[in-house]
Amino acid sequence: MILSCPLPKLDFDTINLGHGSGGTLTSQLLDAGVFKLLENELLNKKHDGAIFNLDGKVAMSTDTYVVSPIFFEGGNIGDLAINGTINDLAMCGAAAKYLTLGFVLEEGLKMTEFWEILLSIKAACDAAGVNIVTGDTKVVERGKGDKIFINTTGIGTVHPKANIDAENIKAGDKIILSGPLARHGITIMSHRQGLQFESTISSDTRPLNKIILSLLDEFGENIHFLRDPTRGGLATVLNEIAAGAKLGIDIAQKNMSVEEEVAGACEMLGLDPMYVANEGLFVAVVDATVAENILSRLNEWEHGEMARIIGETTTDHPRQVIMKSLIGGRRVVNMLPGEQLPRIC
Repeated sequence: MILSCPLPKLDFDTINLGHGSGGTLTSQLLDAGVFKLLENELLNKKHDGAIFNLDGKVAMSTDTYVVSPIFFEGGNIGDLAINGTINDLAMCGAAAKYLTLGFVLEEGLKMTEFWEILLSIKAACDAAGVNIVTGDTKVVERGKGDKIFINTTGIGTVHPKANIDAENIKAGDKIILSGPLARHGITIMSHRQGLQFESTISSDTRPLNKIILSLLDEFGENIHFLRDPTRGGLATVLNEIAAGAKLGIDIAQKNMSVEEEVAGACEMLGLDPMYVANEGLFVAVVDATVAENILSRLNEWEHGEMARIIGETTTDHPRQVIMKSLIGGRRVVNMLPGEQLPRIC
């Protein structure tokens, strides 16, 4: 229903510098578009900020999105910006409640494109159960913004059973990956390179808050650490975990899921799936006593069929990640040394 909502009738069809002036054009853009579509009790006040109450411990996260292209299979920069911040809060064990929304628009952006992005923002907020409560819009000259950049900041309450901290990780903990690797990064790269495949590879952008909160309800403090492997991919996240916990990590390549077409695209582009960005996955470091139960619960989730236990922490080789290959060899998996895929999110 939301995604079929028509573009309001406006006196302009592209963004111009006046839409960032704070005057009449700004009001027309926000009143007919942003405020009307995203309306809620707090946003409707149209104040400089939002005033609200939250009970208990809270978490806060912010992120800025500059992905290119802004539209891709499975999503666009709008839902990516909402899901990304919701997921960062979920990795803290928190349920996102309120978000801010900041736009940097380039002069010349088509209103049809901006409206489609707004619709996806609305749909993503509805799916995750969050509200946009305040925001900002700026416009830059043509050629200085690449259509649109988005910043979102989120705040939410921490689950009462959550205790997500690298210091809680201990030797023998199991490491669970929630699904197949590299879909988002390969989707973006395929667009840039003009690659086509027999079936469509699409981004895995999605909110993770509901599955994380469900797992915390059931397993609580047995979930020691959570992280979503976005920029830098799985390899970088595992190295960060090993460094933070001051432990080694052993993983098995055979247990890591990569869809066939994604693996083929990675090979064609010379990319290692372990370093490619993901937007709908998480890594969980959990107590070994509940690992199989958590995996069973994940496999029942609509996006968790390919979830696997991929390894464990160890006192051997502290701060290093060692992978056992498909042919039985062992190699060190290092952190991503530079920028593999620029502007992936």
